[in-house]
Amino acid sequence: MEVINQIKEKARSNPQRIILAEGTEERIIKATEIILREQLAKIILLGNPDAIKKVALEVGADITGATIIDPANSEKRELYAKQFYEMRKNKGVTLEQAQQLVADPLYYGPMMIKNGEADGLVAGAINATADVLRPALQIIKTAEGISVVSGAFVMIVPDCEYGDNGLFIFADCAVTPNPTAEQLAEIAYASSKTAKALVNMDPKISMLSFSTKGSAQHELVDKVVEATKIAQQKFPELKIDGELQADAALVPKVGESKAPGSKVAGKANVLIFPDLQAGNIGYKLVQRLAKAEAYGPILQGIARPINDLSRGCSVEDVVNVTAITAVQAIG
Repeated sequence: MEVINQIKEKARSNPQRIILAEGTEERIIKATEIILREQLAKIILLGNPDAIKKVALEVGADITGATIIDPANSEKRELYAKQFYEMRKNKGVTLEQAQQLVADPLYYGPMMIKNGEADGLVAGAINATADVLRPALQIIKTAEGISVVSGAFVMIVPDCEYGDNGLFIFADCAVTPNPTAEQLAEIAYASSKTAKALVNMDPKISMLSFSTKGSAQHELVDKVVEATKIAQQKFPELKIDGELQADAALVPKVGESKAPGSKVAGKANVLIFPDLQAGNIGYKLVQRLAKAEAYGPILQGIARPINDLSRGCSVEDVVNVTAITAVQAIG
């Protein structure tokens, strides 16, 4: 819990305006009370005000201090509709369609961020990931120099001598099934920013494979080799190496043996998996077998922070993801 407490402390030091787009959901309401009490963020709840207040009364949550906005009846709805229409008319969106879309909190929220009226957004407690990401990418778009969204996890492995005493960033574990070499390089860069912003880590990035420095020949290995080269050229400030097997990335003696002279082998704390299958399986194995804490997925690559909750999330999850989003917004 030490890491999440550090994240909360950083969020508390510079409270950001975070939208909780599913404002009438019970877990969101309960989390809002905690977030406001702990001063983790300035909360904007989207939804019908009467419905929000009714749920708050039913669950006994004090949400005094939260800003409540009803997208369907907002004075900004017409302005946002015109702006969205201008952004998407080349994609066939009509003004009438834009007016309907911005009444949806998942569209209204990103429009607020686009207009500088909020700093980040959290949703997904009752909406699918695709429904959260679609408006975010249409309105906020990806960050400069990045073409792909990815999902990182902060992994905290107990009694572990590797990484930063058991602290790691794993990516991509949640979003892009089969990234290209270029996208893998961008995921590495985005993960380095997450490592620095959230946990003050000095990122040492390993591009993982089933091969280390040519020990195996396969087109899957070639992609990781190419991704490493692209990352080194495009982001020369990164401490990055690959292709590395997991043991070569983590264990100093193995790293020295398999990749002599590498500044990352045996010292890696940011692990970039070659595809989503490996990343998702990898983080869940570590979480379950090593009893690791796993915080995420933390969405990376969007120009402003938007994070997706699991539909099975707890109130604590909402609080933690909101704190993470706030720290991402601080930058």
